[in-house]
Amino acid sequence: MQQELRLNIIPFTAPIKEAEFSFYQERIPDSYPVFKNDLNGLLTFHFSDAEIEKMERLYTDFLPPKEGALVLNINLTENPRFANHYFRYLIRQYFMGVADIMHQNFTSETEVWFLDTEIKNDKFSVYNQFTLKVQHGRVTDKHELVVSYDGTTKVLKKPVSQIYNFKTELFNWISCNGILYRWKYRPQEVINQPENCYPVVSNILKPHFDIAFDVPVLKNRYPKYYSILQSFYSKYLDTEAFRNIIPLSDNGFYISAEDQYRIISPTSNDLLYTPPKTGKEPKRDFKYKGPYQLPQKPSNFKFFFIYQASEKAGAVTELYRYFNSGYKDDRFPFPRMQDYIKIPFELDITKNIEFDKVENAVSTVRNAVKNAEWLPNTQYMALFVNPVPKLEKDETRNNIYYKIKEILLYENVLSQVIKSEHLWKYGKPNNYFNTFLPHIEIAILAKLGGIPWKLNRPPIKELIVGVGAFYSVKHKTRFVGSAFCFNNEGIFKGFECFRSNDTVSLAGSIREAVGKFIVTNHTATRLVIHFYKDISKKELQPIIETLHALGLPIPVIVVTINKTESKELLGFDLLDPDNLMPISGTIMKVGYSEYLLFNNTRYDPNSKPAQKEYHFPVKIALSCTVEGMLDDMDLVEQLIDQVYQFSRMYWKSTDQQSLPVTIKYPEMVASIYPHFQHDKLPDFGKENLWFL
Repeated sequence: MQQELRLNIIPFTAPIKEAEFSFYQERIPDSYPVFKNDLNGLLTFHFSDAEIEKMERLYTDFLPPKEGALVLNINLTENPRFANHYFRYLIRQYFMGVADIMHQNFTSETEVWFLDTEIKNDKFSVYNQFTLKVQHGRVTDKHELVVSYDGTTKVLKKPVSQIYNFKTELFNWISCNGILYRWKYRPQEVINQPENCYPVVSNILKPHFDIAFDVPVLKNRYPKYYSILQSFYSKYLDTEAFRNIIPLSDNGFYISAEDQYRIISPTSNDLLYTPPKTGKEPKRDFKYKGPYQLPQKPSNFKFFFIYQASEKAGAVTELYRYFNSGYKDDRFPFPRMQDYIKIPFELDITKNIEFDKVENAVSTVRNAVKNAEWLPNTQYMALFVNPVPKLEKDETRNNIYYKIKEILLYENVLSQVIKSEHLWKYGKPNNYFNTFLPHIEIAILAKLGGIPWKLNRPPIKELIVGVGAFYSVKHKTRFVGSAFCFNNEGIFKGFECFRSNDTVSLAGSIREAVGKFIVTNHTATRLVIHFYKDISKKELQPIIETLHALGLPIPVIVVTINKTESKELLGFDLLDPDNLMPISGTIMKVGYSEYLLFNNTRYDPNSKPAQKEYHFPVKIALSCTVEGMLDDMDLVEQLIDQVYQFSRMYWKSTDQQSLPVTIKYPEMVASIYPHFQHDKLPDFGKENLWFL
């Protein structure tokens, strides 16, 4: 499938070949740190080996020398890493007085904000935000300027001096005289002028100033972003003044060569339903092709309701009717549960739990479950009709969901939570609840141990382990769900859960997973770890030692998957000017062992992209314990193809996801686990997908 991919990268050459620069061993005002390795051995002429060993960095302000300066003549071509520092400085200087607000982000790149004069609001101003990143030899053999559009940001029109009786600790970033500062670390000269300090509107601040939360944009964003980037290039970069300091390529944004990207096989979109039926889109296919595999054990499944008394006649009755008889609608009917997921809806009314008010829900459920008699060889599932609305601000009421889920889980009872407001609102049923039912019933099937669909690929003897994380603001810690284990067909094999700094438990859980895998498969050819961040040597070493202890000197391949979609690096398919979206499954190399994976719903050149929050690519990095193994591009493509395919194994809904379940599932567990009172999950909770 042919594409013409334009990247938001502009190659450029150094404006000068060499120049003198002044360096200082101690930080001076308005200076920038430069690591010693960025100077490519130039320090050996001025310092002893021992002095260099102790030295971490030097500082420069790129200005003529002051007292105590070390002056070095630097060839910018031979020292591209230092050259990047210099080019960043030139770009910052250029945009001073041009941009309305400026910021040097944590990677030392330049952010520039421009006021959107077309948006009028009494409370805040809206700024279009761009990042200018300098790199060398990642896509081309030259220096490269990455121009990314980061969306819009709101800034209050009222300065800090006019905001009265407010918890200032809620401030995060502020704008002062066109420069961004963290409120907590603002310098004295900024503290002294509160009349010029304007808070940036974070989600935490929005309720306090009666500012609505942004609604996610579901339509294709590629045309909008392309237009904005082209406009920015024309207005600020494609000018004589800018080219005098940064000689950009005359061709503007770079068009990728055909050998710089691949498109994975169209068969990677195939899913296997009731054998031998295959399809691409569960939302469309599952209804007609049925589940790949029904739960193997136990033999019996029973359901019961948990609900508030006031919901019985409305929401609960409606939900029972949908599951038992189907959703009756002239345009979009939905079958009964038995016909959709092939599991009979058998209600055990004796197990129903009714509570009078929300405050008593947890104690009522706890007492009822404690005293219940559960039939043998039977898996029970509670259908909790949750009366607490989605936008509930009371944390205690919100936590009822977690508490009831925990109580049930430790009694080996599964649960499916349905918001009553989705079923019944303002005294009448929701006319669109048929859109919820496919997602709910797929999740029920998966929780009970069924396999809604699986990857249509031949099995090979490799184990895939997913490690994800979720930061709990309340608990001030990052929790990790691992090891989430899968075979290469995407079938879930169990997981562990623990805190992120517990590398011993991480290695131990992987050891256990590998051991179980070998019992079934007798051997393993490799271990593939999908990691939510760059994995450190400290985290990887215990895993390698574990494998050696098991007598398995197999390769360990770490696939780092950035869970935030990439706005930094984008590609636009110029052969489809209306959509500009690259074909789903396009893989593009954007650095050493770094790749973009375009994972969307444009399956072929003629596909019209579906409205989704995700469309932008996923950034992936690869590393391996066997040197040179990743030089094999066929293997690289296979590994990234696997990431792509695992994004299609999400069983919380029928919708395709941008991230693989190897990352999403651990993150989902990690978001729930901090709310539990127990320190450890029961064995029952490690063997099923109760968290969907």
